[in-house]
Amino acid sequence: MRIAVDTNVLVYAAGLDHEAGKRERAASILTAIPAENLVVPTQVVGEFYNVLIRKGGLPRGLAQAAALGLGETAEVAAHEPATMAQAISIAAAHELQIWDALILAIAAAEGCDLLLSEDMQHGSRYLGVEW
Repeated sequence: MRIAVDTNVLVYAAGLDHEAGKRERAASILTAIPAENLVVPTQVVGEFYNVLIRKGGLPRGLAQAAALGLGETAEVAAHEPATMAQAISIAAAHELQIWDALILAIAAAEGCDLLLSEDMQHGSRYLGVEW
């Protein structure tokens, strides 16, 4: 099963929300997913970098290393022009923010079965991806 993750899962795993329970759950989920089955959309990599700087207060070099290091433990997947078009359609049809829709479109393009996120309605399914 291929699984994509949204930024909030990475933020919790990094302990940036200051809630130990969320950190432990997110970290255990991420470590339980084999690297070849874990997909991190480039949108998420960028958002994670931004959160590390703004909320985490990390120096840019450390935030850069952490964000780019995601590629060592997961597949980092980018979007194509067609994926962006799909994201716009998803955003319009499901009233999602465009960046959440882009994450979902990338997950679908990468053949993911599940998208872990708290930003979207739980239990929904689109293009074969449950979130």
